[in-house]
Amino acid sequence: MKKFRFLSADGLADLEISLKIEKCLQGNIPLYIMSIVGNSCGNVVGQITLQIAPSDKVHFIGHIGYRVHEEFRGNNYALKASRLMLGQAKKHGLKELVITCNPDNLASRRTLEKLGGDLKEIVQLPKWHELYEKGDREKCIFLFDIQ
Repeated sequence: MKKFRFLSADGLADLEISLKIEKCLQGNIPLYIMSIVGNSCGNVVGQITLQIAPSDKVHFIGHIGYRVHEEFRGNNYALKASRLMLGQAKKHGLKELVITCNPDNLASRRTLEKLGGDLKEIVQLPKWHELYEKGDREKCIFLFDIQ
């Protein structure tokens, strides 16, 4: 298997946050795991991931996943970090991204709408899927054209 070439995270920042690489995992689907760092406080406020794969490989789990620590929620950090990751995905030649969330996660749904995603569908997870085994039953599938 050919080794995937990960790119630097230098420049993955805006006025409020910076993304710092924690790990890059080769695997079947190359994966960036990055900390979201608040520029003014220097604290890690959350984490974001990016999978470099065709859309059909990440249909239920999405290309980008994020989590903001509870005490830092309400500052649009997930939105800002996701915008930065869209740029990183584009550098890898991806033209379309899938980002998913649970239908009852209204904060994530608003984040994905603000990010410019189109809600393609709400799907039932198949019983064999790892997310179903973890308790999820449905996913909102948002598409992003990043060409």
